[in-house]
Amino acid sequence: MHPLAGKRILITRTRQQASVLAAQLEAIGAFPIAIPAIEIAPPQSYAALDEAIRQVDTFDWLLFTSANAVDVFAQWRDAAGLTQVSSQQPRVAAIGPATAKAVEGIGLPVALIPPRFVAESFAEALSPQVAGCRVLLVRAEEARDVLPEALMRAGAAVSIAPAYRNRIPAQSISELHALFTDAAACPDAITFTSASTARNLAALLHEAKLVPSANAVLASIGPITSEAMREAGYVPTVEAAEATIPALVQALSGYFTRQR
Repeated sequence: MHPLAGKRILITRTRQQASVLAAQLEAIGAFPIAIPAIEIAPPQSYAALDEAIRQVDTFDWLLFTSANAVDVFAQWRDAAGLTQVSSQQPRVAAIGPATAKAVEGIGLPVALIPPRFVAESFAEALSPQVAGCRVLLVRAEEARDVLPEALMRAGAAVSIAPAYRNRIPAQSISELHALFTDAAACPDAITFTSASTARNLAALLHEAKLVPSANAVLASIGPITSEAMREAGYVPTVEAAEATIPALVQALSGYFTRQR
């Protein structure tokens, strides 16, 4: 029997993204519980994205830091009638394999993926290649500035186009209350797949006057998420070896294997 068989695992990703992790957990007998700590909303303005897409062939590099950014970029690109690939298309870089898969899904080749799927590694991989280049970064409206600042220090002219913003889903409060006030329903593990899920879950639980069970395993997808968890008052029990969903599932499996 798999070590996660029968384990109740809370997924805090957006409802749209939860299915990937849920499917992998279900395949090994776990019981996923999807209650989002984050939802995707439009940015304050699409003006920067709209302008950038209409001038996309003037950029040397096009960077994506999430699949969400790719999805919105594609919607605006298609609406502008710019789906035909030209010889002047910028080189595309994606922060990790899930983002790269989304990029390839909209018909663009990926020229670069960093060895570690975090902004610091992304910046390190790109910096030697961007001096004198125009770089378009499509990302969330509120995000760490590690990447654009590093690229500007490397000599790039960086334009940032907000594609979406992360927001706390207030409707999750009642679901979390039902989950954590029923001893039989409490999760054996809680997964955190971004810094936003950590901060937002802390805010939701505070609003609902709840605390996670002391026995719940807190699983982080990577060091940036772990840092945000600690800032929110949660100590990660396990951290994935790389920032991917399969690695997160593997980290959980390894933990419960050791507890047998």
